[in-house]
Amino acid sequence: MTSNGASSSTNGTQVRSVALVPTNNVTTLEGSTVRARIDPALTVDDVVKQLCINLKIKESPANFALRDETDELVTNDNLRKKIKGKVNLKLVNAPSREAREIVAKLSQRTERTLRLTLFTLQKFIREEQFAQEFIDHNGLRGLVSVIDESNGNTLAYALTAMQNLMELDYGWATLDDKFIFKVVQILSSPTSLINVCRPATAILKKLVEADPLNAPGSLVASSSQSPPPALPDSVYQYGFRVVFAQMRKEERLLETVVNRLGSADTAMAQYSMMLINSLLTHASDSWWEEFIDELEKLNVRKAVIRLMSLHIMEDLTSCILDFQANIVRVTYRRKTTLVDPEVEPSHAAALAYIWASSKLDEETDEQGNLLKWRKLGFETENMVQEFSEVGVLGLDCLKKFVEHDPDFSKLVLEQLSRSPQRRCSIAKASNEVVELLSEHWAIFAPGYSTSTAFQPFFLDFYKVHSLATRFFLRMWTESGAATEDFTRVSALVRSQVKVALRSENVRPWHDVEHDFNEQEYREVRGRQMKELELEDDLLSKIPVRNLRNKLYKESYEFVRQQRIQCLLQGAWFVNALPQSSPRESARRPGRPWRFMRLDTGSKYLHYVDSAVKFPVRNGLEDLPERIDVSMISEIATGTCVPPPNVLRDENGLPPTSPLIPSPLSFSLLSAHEGSLADQIAPDQSRWADWTDGLNMLRRDGGHVASKETASFVQALTEIGLKIKLLDLSAEKVEIPTGLVAGPPPANTDFFFSDLV
Repeated sequence: MTSNGASSSTNGTQVRSVALVPTNNVTTLEGSTVRARIDPALTVDDVVKQLCINLKIKESPANFALRDETDELVTNDNLRKKIKGKVNLKLVNAPSREAREIVAKLSQRTERTLRLTLFTLQKFIREEQFAQEFIDHNGLRGLVSVIDESNGNTLAYALTAMQNLMELDYGWATLDDKFIFKVVQILSSPTSLINVCRPATAILKKLVEADPLNAPGSLVASSSQSPPPALPDSVYQYGFRVVFAQMRKEERLLETVVNRLGSADTAMAQYSMMLINSLLTHASDSWWEEFIDELEKLNVRKAVIRLMSLHIMEDLTSCILDFQANIVRVTYRRKTTLVDPEVEPSHAAALAYIWASSKLDEETDEQGNLLKWRKLGFETENMVQEFSEVGVLGLDCLKKFVEHDPDFSKLVLEQLSRSPQRRCSIAKASNEVVELLSEHWAIFAPGYSTSTAFQPFFLDFYKVHSLATRFFLRMWTESGAATEDFTRVSALVRSQVKVALRSENVRPWHDVEHDFNEQEYREVRGRQMKELELEDDLLSKIPVRNLRNKLYKESYEFVRQQRIQCLLQGAWFVNALPQSSPRESARRPGRPWRFMRLDTGSKYLHYVDSAVKFPVRNGLEDLPERIDVSMISEIATGTCVPPPNVLRDENGLPPTSPLIPSPLSFSLLSAHEGSLADQIAPDQSRWADWTDGLNMLRRDGGHVASKETASFVQALTEIGLKIKLLDLSAEKVEIPTGLVAGPPPANTDFFFSDLV
């Protein structure tokens, strides 16, 4: 190779060729720039080899690599794209060589040198060639040492490098409890810088999700309730139990994380919310109660409700909906956890508080039996049986109701002063309201939440329960109800719940209070009568409600599989522009179309950008680029504007203003890399398929974002319910209001038949 413009004789890479047009500028190690023609048919190794020959570099070509101006490594996968785009390239040290040099520099504790080293490390650590060499030369130990000893911006760089390393599924299995506790201490300190807390929060979240149950191929049938053992050298050996054990040593951690939900830094609030969601999703049975109780004491729900009211927090929408779905899981678990005061001290304490607040004395009835809890409106003295349908949720709601009513003892005495037939059973009413609210908010099963809007009133479940229970008691009194009218009053309350809690994402709280506290019986009854003309009383019966719950879960799972199947088939989208991009400088892109498809392992979204749409073959051969699904932290919607003169030429796409975000747009956001993709779907159906399908894939729990998917689930549920009821009505089967268990068998001389 010569630098004066003479032709060079190479087999694929020519520098300053006279006969051929150069494809790229290449900056050498010395900083000079040469023009080279690179054959796209060559591998990167061959290109580097030819460059070394032309530039008369005597060292082995294996010591060198190519990067573009953004320091992205040139690989066989993206070489053709770099050549076609005439991207300026740099001949640099190979990732393996760079890794060895950085490991050596980590031992140098000069502040300036260390910062530069860590800054380079956090950029390159995601590359597998670099990471493998870094790990093989004990780079992880050096990085942990830096984290242990540094502070300020140096610590921020080191933690970010660790965060990026942990995106790989290998190489960090040696992180021990000491390191986890160090991260916990960093997060617990109110004085830690925001740029330190962000990566520290992400690291803790990653450790929580690195549970043995999440390991590839870990879903093996087993009768054991303990987590499967982690494979040797597997990073899936941590999880909630390991992380929470260290969190318990630092009492301020959860409090500090919850407080950061109010941070003016949106990214910090987002990271904190993601950590809380991850902990909620992966909480283990043994520590679940303690963790949830601590979160509740810190008023995390109120902190999230405040975020809901801040419209500037649009980036947090997905995280808030995830939190909402997690609280559905928490509520369902409490509802299905049996009350057992003889085993659980907390249950016994709650019951003792309720009884003490009533200021009543224990008595005996005419048969000489204990008369205690029946005075409060329970039907028996057996608390396990009384709370069997509403579980710990019902007990908590009754306790909160008592706490918020300083005149609870007067309320009890008022009911006891009436004749037995005219008394309203306070405890029974409380449990009935729990059932009505659970039905209203679809508390059917863990992981099945289809709400696409904020539900601040749901997060205030206990407060709404107290309002609705007092409304129940007021309707009982105003209607002059008797014992046999309990179901009728319950129907009134159900009707009022629907009215008071409508449009809760935009309705102010004082309107809810007004609806429960001020509306009179005649008004409520008149509206309910109109509703009854349109409804069938059959649907409110408990067996039918239970059937709807079962069908709801089946419908959700069916729609989930359908959405993911759409991702596997793939679809064309428009490459959109973020709303913040300057419109005056925007031009029609050379390749405005993108086809995306999920691989069968659900790990990567493969895609290709093109100037025109073309028939894409099955498989991934036509899709050279890819996005790691695990990098997607949020699917934001309504975020992008169309590029100039693209949608205008397409009859199949809805018209949209170039200055207003398209309602069919969505962005795949990474917690620390910004947007990974900005797309506009061709229609509402495709938009719903992909936004909800991607949400349902996420490891930290997702949520339904589109009303279309939510309505599909509801429609399938109602259709299935009607079909089942048609079967029953055709057979003239009478559905009872409730079921009473018969006496147990006299002996064990029986078996369960498979025949119906």
